[in-house]
Amino acid sequence: MSMSKTKVLIAGAGPTGLTLALWLTRLGVPVRIFDKASAPGETSRALAVQARTLEFHRQIGIVEDVLAAGVRIEQLTVHTPAGIAATLPLADFGRGISPYPFAFALPQDIHERVLITHLERAGIEVERDTELVAFEDKGDAVVATLNRDGRTETVSAAYLAGCDGARSAVRHGLNIGFPGGTYEQSFYVADVDGRGDVTRNGMDTVISAYGFAIVMPVRQSGSLRLIGIVPKAHEADESITFETIRADVERDTGVAVDKVNWFSTYRVHHRVAERFRVGRVFLTGDAGHIHSPAGGQGMNTGMGDAVNLAWKLAAVVQGRADARLLDSYEPERIAFARKLIDSTDQAFRVATSRSRLVGLFRRYLMPRILRIALGTTTGSRAFFGLISQTRIQYRESAISSGKAGRIEGGDRLPYVAGAKDDNFEPLRSLDWQVHVYGELNAEFRAMLAPAGIPIHAFAWSDMAKAAGLQRDGAYLVRPDGHVALASPVQEAAAFQRYIASLAIRPRIAERAPYRISGTMHSLA
Repeated sequence: MSMSKTKVLIAGAGPTGLTLALWLTRLGVPVRIFDKASAPGETSRALAVQARTLEFHRQIGIVEDVLAAGVRIEQLTVHTPAGIAATLPLADFGRGISPYPFAFALPQDIHERVLITHLERAGIEVERDTELVAFEDKGDAVVATLNRDGRTETVSAAYLAGCDGARSAVRHGLNIGFPGGTYEQSFYVADVDGRGDVTRNGMDTVISAYGFAIVMPVRQSGSLRLIGIVPKAHEADESITFETIRADVERDTGVAVDKVNWFSTYRVHHRVAERFRVGRVFLTGDAGHIHSPAGGQGMNTGMGDAVNLAWKLAAVVQGRADARLLDSYEPERIAFARKLIDSTDQAFRVATSRSRLVGLFRRYLMPRILRIALGTTTGSRAFFGLISQTRIQYRESAISSGKAGRIEGGDRLPYVAGAKDDNFEPLRSLDWQVHVYGELNAEFRAMLAPAGIPIHAFAWSDMAKAAGLQRDGAYLVRPDGHVALASPVQEAAAFQRYIASLAIRPRIAERAPYRISGTMHSLA
């Protein structure tokens, strides 16, 4: 039997797998991506697209298409049976933290279609109706058997990525445990045409003693997305139709439903796999972790996994870094997944508990706490940092080092933009780079030149100071926009040691340019 070859084989074409495929393709790595479904999904539960995900989309040049497909959420309105308890502005609540300081909603199925379109433009087709039958890590490659329409194919890949969801065949094939549990409550999600006192371009949250419900707009159809808890009287029913709970949904959401475009119920799980990697095989997204919908973190976390893995795989596959770089994927992402499970679990239990005491807290105290906490610039910025994933850091990672100002190795590079400068613009290169905020030392520049890593020098500013950066400090920035090495002084030896330790080479090993105040300069 003939055997086809590829560098990275991706099982699963949801948002995580598609993101991994897009990033690897942009980085010049040959991939194959397949899914057992015959077509992309047409319904979805995931809506929120966090700022950090939009930043990643900007790096690969697709963010404008994503933004055009969704809705910027300008306001969160909290309703209780007594009326509106709080209105919280979300149009600019992360100003100065990210280029995307707003809340943003895009249904997962539409999001997937945008990703697929860009992948197809890059010449990569998702192989549909294709199932992973078996795989074996041979030490120097992974050999996988795929089945499509009764025909089997053997594929040899340098690496296999399991992006194939909560019932992951890859995770089962690795015999990795998936400890956790299932919440007792059932949820409904519906896409409807309806009428009601709904905030335009906003999110309406209804809080009462029984639980909560959410109403959000869906741009493409002009419809409304309704999400809530299935009434206790029906949560044990084997099958639930919309008509069964129509009265409860309309009462809870305040929406009179004229037409139901689709409706589904589901239970929420909370689990984290015991491992995210075995040899040449990796788990990402729901294959590695599933959690409550609190805060809209699930899909975004999977896409973050994909970005973290993509640049590391590309560097190793292309011989631009030591294979030890891949050892950092599991510790970085599994630590965040476990932390996320704990935080979303606590929020979810408060939001869904049927305890009378908790119900009274939700109805009377929680709206007041939200209004006070988020009614200030400090409070709203803290809330943005909490949900936007811009606070994700890898300080404990083996490939994170140093501190300069308030920024430590492993932190996301702070966003700094002025009239001429935008320090996130160079991240489009998807490559290692050095950032200096202040005066660039000529000796530092000359000593780093042989490494071929671009140096970007930005004028010192109040915004750089407020972001916690060190004036005249130097930062080695990873391709995903996280700081690898932070140094309060421009000491070339520390950077040379770091680069040598992982055998790092830039994607384009030419004389690197350096950049000052928006202008590119040659090192020659």
